[in-house]
Amino acid sequence: MKIRKIIIVFLSFYINSVTAQKIVTVSEAIELALENNYGIKIISNTKKIAKNNASILNSGYLPTVTSSSGATFNKDNIEAEFANGESTQLNGAKSSRYNASINLNYTLFDGLGRYYNYKRLKETYKLSELQARETIENTIAQLYAVYYNVAQVSESVDVLERTLAISKDRIKRANYQFEYGQGTMLDVLNAQVDVNNDSINLINAKQQLVNTKRDLNVVLGNVITSEFNVETSIDFKLDVDQNELINKMKSNNVTLLQLDKNMMINEFIIKANKSGYLPSIGLTGAYGWNKGNNNAASFVAVSTNTGLSGGLNLSWNLFDGGSTATRVNNAKIDLENKALEKESKIIDIERNFNNAWDDYQNKLTIFQVQENNILTSKNNFTRTQEKYKLGQATSIEFRQAQLNFINSELNRNQAKYAAKIAELSMLQISGELLNIQF
Repeated sequence: MKIRKIIIVFLSFYINSVTAQKIVTVSEAIELALENNYGIKIISNTKKIAKNNASILNSGYLPTVTSSSGATFNKDNIEAEFANGESTQLNGAKSSRYNASINLNYTLFDGLGRYYNYKRLKETYKLSELQARETIENTIAQLYAVYYNVAQVSESVDVLERTLAISKDRIKRANYQFEYGQGTMLDVLNAQVDVNNDSINLINAKQQLVNTKRDLNVVLGNVITSEFNVETSIDFKLDVDQNELINKMKSNNVTLLQLDKNMMINEFIIKANKSGYLPSIGLTGAYGWNKGNNNAASFVAVSTNTGLSGGLNLSWNLFDGGSTATRVNNAKIDLENKALEKESKIIDIERNFNNAWDDYQNKLTIFQVQENNILTSKNNFTRTQEKYKLGQATSIEFRQAQLNFINSELNRNQAKYAAKIAELSMLQISGELLNIQF
């Protein structure tokens, strides 16, 4: 009895604490995940890197400007003989040179290589956006799965709480009947065993609920610091059309969009590699200052030069041993492989969509059957309960009817959320997961 009181006190405390908990809606959970999920934060930073790479600063279209300067000092022993026959000898003759310059280099034409490389970088940034979208879709799909798992366990806890209340009422009735000679101690003991079993089931379910809430909080970035509940009501998108979703899948599926983008990038790689067949033209310019302090053997003691210089240069690799042709041919083969990969992926995704559609329809049908089964099992339990109170049904018959009712409710809850997850999986494959409204 002492253990029973402890269980009752624990459950009463838990029930009172739950009543004051905040309700986190699906839309609120999505907002928290988009803002705080670490996977989404990481892919967002990756997208920023791709954006930086696609900047004009990384395009090769801007010139390069460099500066240089230097100084040299000499101390020499010199023997010099001049053209007029005179000669001189200097020991420790000192001289120095100073220079500084600003140099500019700019590629006017490189066979359109940088043009197509710049376009490739732009498309790579767009690809990173699709990769970010894929990460968001996967995170939201994971969020839905965990969120509805919490909802299912929450409803299971409610069912088990009602079951325990019924079992407690039954043990009271069994004790009254025993005291007045209308029942046996066996009925009391059976009722007590059922109360203990129902209490254990409820404790396990509540621990499972705590664990699933922790799982949900991890997906949300661990930002919820207080106790919370979730919504248990569900709306199915019963008006979805299979053919319409198939068409959206072909144009919106994020995997197919990434394959298209990769093919476009590969086309630019081919064109950039072909730039090796063409010449390169560059512009150079410089502004320089040079000063020299010459030794006594020189005709000029000090010289200073300043001025501008500029020029054009052309280079054309007439034959590079076939490396350019090899790169172009390999890039063409890679493009062909990507086209084959897309055709294969379309078949695979269509198969997955059809499986997901059938799975959704089947789970929806099972849910509707379980809904009808609830009415039958509830009606059976109500009648058995009335008969049990009148002494027309045994405790075993009562317990069996109770278990049937419990299982029908638990199965209904499981079927409901399984159908919703199947629907969301179908919408994800079709590319519509992020477009649904709650």
